[in-house]
Amino acid sequence: MSDLPSAVLFACTQNSVRSPMAEALLKHLLGHRIYIDSVGVRAGEVDPFAVEVIEELGIDLSRHRSKSFENLEDTSYDLIISLSPEAQHKAVELTRTMACEVEFWMTMDPTIVEGNREVRLDAYRAVRDQLKKRIEDRFTLDLTPVV
Repeated sequence: MSDLPSAVLFACTQNSVRSPMAEALLKHLLGHRIYIDSVGVRAGEVDPFAVEVIEELGIDLSRHRSKSFENLEDTSYDLIISLSPEAQHKAVELTRTMACEVEFWMTMDPTIVEGNREVRLDAYRAVRDQLKKRIEDRFTLDLTPVV
């Protein structure tokens, strides 16, 4: 029997970098078994650097459309993983009246890194790799088949 949640929501500040990357990574891993979505405290535009570094793993993020908590059509999540302090606050507010687990994974905002293109891409890659490791640590134990 699997302990996987049936629906996971990733949340960050603008739903343009961290939460879309996390959503894409988990969908790539378990999208055939669970529902996965992402949201921001505010809706922004998907960041081209986020699209590029996720594409390096063979995952397409180009069609992602950012949305805010107010744009959620459904709030039936078993697990909300917030990736910024602002999103954590919003997730706790949202779950006051519902049975939902909330986890806080403090994740650096790579948009604050300054420098040339390669320096900035490296910051996005570091966030991508951190999210990938956290997701694999949190969810892949459930991938072992039951015999």
